[in-house]
Amino acid sequence: MWIIARYLPVAPFSLKPAAATSSGGKTLLAPTPYAIKMALLDSAIRTMGVSEGEQLFPSLCNLTVQIALPEDILVFKSFSKSWRPVESKEAQKKDETREEFEARQREKLADRIERGQYPLYSTIAYREYVYYRDTFQLAFTSPDEKSLPTELPRLLTCINYLGKRGGFIQIMEPPRQIDQLPEGLFTELTPDSLGEFHRDGTLQVLDDCDKSLTFQRANIYSSERITVGKDLSCSMSIVARRCVGIFFKQYGSGFVTIKPLPPAQIAHYMLCAL
Repeated sequence: MWIIARYLPVAPFSLKPAAATSSGGKTLLAPTPYAIKMALLDSAIRTMGVSEGEQLFPSLCNLTVQIALPEDILVFKSFSKSWRPVESKEAQKKDETREEFEARQREKLADRIERGQYPLYSTIAYREYVYYRDTFQLAFTSPDEKSLPTELPRLLTCINYLGKRGGFIQIMEPPRQIDQLPEGLFTELTPDSLGEFHRDGTLQVLDDCDKSLTFQRANIYSSERITVGKDLSCSMSIVARRCVGIFFKQYGSGFVTIKPLPPAQIAHYMLCAL
């Protein structure tokens, strides 16, 4: 049995791979299983409470997720200005005293203040944003249907963003249950085996909840931290979409349109543990 929810994005979203840096990184074309499951956990905590969300956490992490992407996907590419706090990473040189080192630091600080670059300085960052022209669908099941949370349909109606808070979405209809998914429509985001793929597809590195991930590590208010490769399992998946052109490239910005593969070339997906 599958539970399907259909959403309409009301704003572009940006969701970088787990290994991307803060100053750059290409966005993913689809939300990751981890982002989807954390959105469900957030929904459970907001509507039911922290203790109930903690009890549901293991069953949410165990969900199998598939996605039906819209026909066209637009990716906006740009460079944007940002402000960063000044951080001194210099160390004392071997041939200078402590007083000389502190004097050199004060001189650099005074120069930054004179140029108006303290306590923040201006820099640039590469950003990508994805826009879905139409609705997309998320499908959920569990390896053991008995462990499928009964609260899942209600939680799906309360999700209003995926990934960063700017990527707002709105549910279009009540979630529904079906026995089998339509063939060729959905893409597996949590595959457990290798499969065929087409070279014209788009490679995506997706992260998911590992079996070792605990509620305390997922809790942003906890001192415990998530380790990529240990608490988050990364996999490479081939999405059946390909880039067909780059348009409006001006002043370092532009957008890419990505369309589905022809029916005869629809890609299966590949799972490869990193």
